Amino acid sequence: MTNPTSIELIAAVLFALAVIHTFSTKFFEHLAHSQPRHAGIWHLLGEVEVVFGFWAMILILFIFAASGKMEAITYLESRDFTEPMFVFVIMVIAGTRPILDFAAATVQRAAIVLPVHTGMAMYFLLLAFVPLLGSFITEPAAMTLAALMLRDTLFSKEISTRLKYATIGVLFVNVSIGGTLTPFAAPPVLMVAGKWNWDIAFMITTFGWKATLAVIVNALAVTWLFRRELGHVGQKEDTAAAKTPLAVVLIHLAFLTLVVLFAHHPVAFMGIFLFFLGFTTAYHHYQSPLILREALLVAFFLAGLVVLGGQQQWWLQPLLMDMDDTAIYFGATALTAITDNAALTYLGSLVEGLSEEFKIALVAGAVTGGGLTVIANAPNPAGFAILKSKFDEQSIHPLGLLIAALPPTLMAVLAFRLL
Repeated sequence: MTNPTSIELIAAVLFALAVIHTFSTKFFEHLAHSQPRHAGIWHLLGEVEVVFGFWAMILILFIFAASGKMEAITYLESRDFTEPMFVFVIMVIAGTRPILDFAAATVQRAAIVLPVHTGMAMYFLLLAFVPLLGSFITEPAAMTLAALMLRDTLFSKEISTRLKYATIGVLFVNVSIGGTLTPFAAPPVLMVAGKWNWDIAFMITTFGWKATLAVIVNALAVTWLFRRELGHVGQKEDTAAAKTPLAVVLIHLAFLTLVVLFAHHPVAFMGIFLFFLGFTTAYHHYQSPLILREALLVAFFLAGLVVLGGQQQWWLQPLLMDMDDTAIYFGATALTAITDNAALTYLGSLVEGLSEEFKIALVAGAVTGGGLTVIANAPNPAGFAILKSKFDEQSIHPLGLLIAALPPTLMAVLAFRLL
């Protein structure tokens, strides 16, 4: 382990505080109710999406005080904010009414074919088909679609807290592993695929078929476990939303496709997004309100993670490189719970001479642990922001998510390690 600078040490402490803060948001929400005089600041600190942005601001202020303005600005400009920008854009487009109508119609048609109650079939497809679709439309888009459709169907009914937590546990894990059929959809794969020459054929044969099996088993298991409650809930009756003209739906799908194709080029996809905003304004009568606030909060969260995570290499990289293939798999799974899984694989991509087995174990471990916490995988804050209003005190307890995600994570471990 290298000798850290004072800024790196402070950044590590702030990163640890941010992780603790992530697990303590319920405490701040409680303070907001018990101390109404300062409810505003407590509500702010109780927003999970604000956590890493808040502590990243503290880090930048420290760098500014210790080394001056230019050092702080230079560090900020050295960070790559493409992913937060992309997640913001893809969330807004994927969350529009025409895209949701199209996805809902597709899922409903598929649900009718399955030989079970339609409500159960839709639930299964939202937790299996949509996460696997993330391999092609990207994980953030899949998470946004699945979370919005769950919010407006199942989560709009009176259901048990156990079902809510079990659902997000499976959703987060399945989205994390379901994006591994292609080299461009899952952030931890995206970080290394180009450098390590991993193409679609390699991804499907090495990760994809195992992930697909785990995704289906996880979705089947939670559907079967809550079959009685799901059978009583049924599905949302909504015929008004299905009136969006086909041309509008196709134009939205074209915008979504273009943004995915230019996912690595913010100059391009931000320009496309501005055209998209113009189109939605011109045809606002076919739109629901855009989820700009939720998407901005998620982007702020990820940007904070980028700023704080950039100073953690001094302890993370030696820790990872001291492990063998088995240890790196389980080490990456565990470390993913406290840091973004894309950051782990990115650090691995910086090291030369790694064996193919080590590379595969690192990425498999990173995606396996991607559902354990809100910070484990880039799309998780999107699902968190969309669904949290349906939980008690409008907040998802991090410990509840961790416990709910453990069984589907174990299924992913079995798939990647035994198959």
